[in-house]
Amino acid sequence: MSAPFISGFDLDGFVARVLAEDLGEGGDVTSNATIPEEARLTAVMATRDAVVVAGLPLAAMFFRALDPQVEVEQLVEDGAKVRAGTALMRLSGNARKMLAAERSALNSLQHLTGVATMTRAYVDAIAGTGCILLDTRKTIPGMRVLGKYATRMGGAQNHRMRLDDGVLIKDNHVAVAGGVAEALRSAKAAATGLQVQVEVDRLDQIEPALEAGADRLLLDNMDVPTLREAVRIVGGRVPTEASGGVRLDTIRGIAETGVTYVSVGRITQSAPAADIGLDYA
Repeated sequence: MSAPFISGFDLDGFVARVLAEDLGEGGDVTSNATIPEEARLTAVMATRDAVVVAGLPLAAMFFRALDPQVEVEQLVEDGAKVRAGTALMRLSGNARKMLAAERSALNSLQHLTGVATMTRAYVDAIAGTGCILLDTRKTIPGMRVLGKYATRMGGAQNHRMRLDDGVLIKDNHVAVAGGVAEALRSAKAAATGLQVQVEVDRLDQIEPALEAGADRLLLDNMDVPTLREAVRIVGGRVPTEASGGVRLDTIRGIAETGVTYVSVGRITQSAPAADIGLDYA
């Protein structure tokens, strides 16, 4: 089955694994024991929260995996900001199969919508500053592509998807290499063809990093006055990214220091699930 809404991820395999986890070897014994084999179910999937939607096409895949004949009407698009009570999808199909797929579909949709909703709150908090929100690799294991899809639906930009698509020299690399400049020189000499970003947590590391050829600076765990001074020292020579302990109540002040980006791990790591249900219609 095709899934054009996302690429770079085995969605069919993900759906199969999640369903197998829920169905076990015996399947949905409750539905099989209480509902006639040919019974039909028409239902509406609706949100009980105000949310930014992400994952509706994936949710539909779970129902189609068990009932290829299920009728699915998607009522809103991923990325839409909707009010509590909004109907997201109408479905009609074999009752047993739909109920067997229900929890897997809802778990995935609730998680991704929660990520998108939290992301939009952070994006809205820095609106007008010119600063861009980035996600991180702090994602649920096995769900990185999906989590980062959800942050895009919320309005963020993706940072590195994997370790092989960008050079990011962090504090442990610096410690082992013997210093910021030494680590950067080695990274440049490796000629990976990738942008080289380096983490600095002190102002006196900035000039050595720039002189050694850093393409971008990650300003780690700096308070607002220090960030402002770091941006002044950099003077627009390379993009800057603030990172570390960023919260919804602090991100605006951080963005207003003039940094190019702010990265936030909690949007993929700690977003609460949205309250979305499937109800008989």
